[in-house]
Amino acid sequence: MRLIPQKQIRDVILDSIVDGVFTVDENWRITSFNRAAEEITGVPSEDAIGQRCSDVFHASICENECALKEALGTGHPIICKPIYIVKADGHRVPVSISATALKDQKGYVIGGVETFRDLTVIEQLRKELQDKYTFADIVARSSEMRRILDILPRLADSDSTVLIEGASGTGKELVARAIHDLSPRSKKRFVALNCGALPDTLLESELFGYKAGAFTDARKDKPGRFAAAMGGTIFLDEISDVSPAMQSKLLRVLQERVYEPLGSVDPVAANVRIIAASNQDLGTLVKKGGFREDLFYRVNVMQIQLPPLRDRREDIPLLVEHFVSKFNRLQQKNIAGVSEEVMAILLEYDYPGNIRELENIIEHAFVLCRGGLLKPAHLPTIFQNRSPWEPFASDRELTLRSLVKMHITNAIQRHGGNRKAAAKGLGIHPSTLFRKIKLLNIELPEKDGRSRIL
Repeated sequence: MRLIPQKQIRDVILDSIVDGVFTVDENWRITSFNRAAEEITGVPSEDAIGQRCSDVFHASICENECALKEALGTGHPIICKPIYIVKADGHRVPVSISATALKDQKGYVIGGVETFRDLTVIEQLRKELQDKYTFADIVARSSEMRRILDILPRLADSDSTVLIEGASGTGKELVARAIHDLSPRSKKRFVALNCGALPDTLLESELFGYKAGAFTDARKDKPGRFAAAMGGTIFLDEISDVSPAMQSKLLRVLQERVYEPLGSVDPVAANVRIIAASNQDLGTLVKKGGFREDLFYRVNVMQIQLPPLRDRREDIPLLVEHFVSKFNRLQQKNIAGVSEEVMAILLEYDYPGNIRELENIIEHAFVLCRGGLLKPAHLPTIFQNRSPWEPFASDRELTLRSLVKMHITNAIQRHGGNRKAAAKGLGIHPSTLFRKIKLLNIELPEKDGRSRIL
């Protein structure tokens, strides 16, 4: 019977573990790196071994709170500590780590061992359950959207009223939530209300609440949305649909920062940040007499114009990837992505329903697809019986050159600016990629992706 070397047995055992495992010597150089560690970090073991662990993981604690250093220094193991690491492609990954000293047969410390578990799915599910949107959830690479994202932190620091204008489905509420999450009010509630969905009588009671006896069925006091958002943010969606009478009452809240619940004569202070949104141009409505001019100037202190998806097509591949990942989690599938034919179709379409429509298209395809790639046959009826390269009616046709440019730009973005990794992902030689970058005048990120700091 052939004897299997002890090292080979150890490697088989380590590679069978679903958690990432690595060891370091006394100089913090990685001495072993199992298969799960490769998958979670995106770094091959041959590239990791011999490197300092901080150069491989770029973790949120590497600088000052290294778990291995703490475990070796105190003699006590670190158990299930949540941190972030940075993958080889630049993505931040939430992990749970455990670390302890590695000792020889005589009990002398010869290094350390650390295990880590990918918490991506857990964190994403938690965020969806809590309906908690953050700044990072806004998927965008287009110049116009990046400009908007760049000013969001400054808008969040202010307490001024913000008006977000854009067609339905462009992500107005997502931007409003991002402003709230970045603001000093983030510990308090974000309360959203679609003003266009309710008649005046219901809208007033929803916003301001009512006192017992205010009307026939008012048996006890009920707080409104302003009370629920006290200290936080209230998002008034489709404010353009509010009647002139309600506009007058909203004006008082904005001017005097007080409101009166139905059936009450005592004003209540409104310590609330107001973010309004409209799918119509409020300035045009003012000129037509459909919206109060004084209220318009009150809500239009800071303004954000969200472009329709047809004007930010370079974001479509990123959004598609985002929705594929989302529905893989929700439907417990393992769809690899979309075929080139589907991506070409999605890049050509004009999206009258904007991002919400794109999400619905991907969800429809997921229902019909059992696995592998999403194909044209999985798309809704509107996309059937047409050539994959046949353009939809559009005011600007995408050329093959622009499609190639988008494809290459997206690949470079996915690999954190690393051109060699992007070329490998595209299946072309790096010199070919460099030539196409120059030919297509592709703007490159400042960092090349080979060294990253969290």
